[in-house]
Amino acid sequence: MRIGTGYDIHQLREGRALILGGVKIPYSKGLLGHSDADVLIHAIIDSLLGALALRDIGYHFPDTDEKYKDANSLDLLSYTKELIKAEGYKIVNIDSNIIAQKPKLKDYIDLMRENIANELNIEISQVSIKAKTNEKLDSTGIGMAISANAVCLVEKLFKIEH
Repeated sequence: MRIGTGYDIHQLREGRALILGGVKIPYSKGLLGHSDADVLIHAIIDSLLGALALRDIGYHFPDTDEKYKDANSLDLLSYTKELIKAEGYKIVNIDSNIIAQKPKLKDYIDLMRENIANELNIEISQVSIKAKTNEKLDSTGIGMAISANAVCLVEKLFKIEH
């Protein structure tokens, strides 16, 4: 068994869609980034890559590469799933937090869990997402950014010969 952690943060800006966990959230601002800037999925990807010592999201999907411009982060998650399978591992569970002062996210959590579980071919019970505020502290607390963190547990299925 191996554990990985991930973290991401993006600035909020007008004129961008707010996408978290593959769900478009109605809000006056969205996250600024090269892709769709889905901080939740980015944190989950980093946790999965970290568990297998496969570097980080920027290594696999650099923001200098035009093919990832406005990319759907669920597609990046799907690619990550294939890396995990190629290494001979399966996902045991994912636990994550979204830190946002606004908007309130409780009505979207189950759909986010479903999107992530479906993309990774795991049960929804293996995906935990919690929404937190930052009690009006730092850039997330004053509404300038949204961040996310994630922890995952992966388990070896079989030995891969390299």
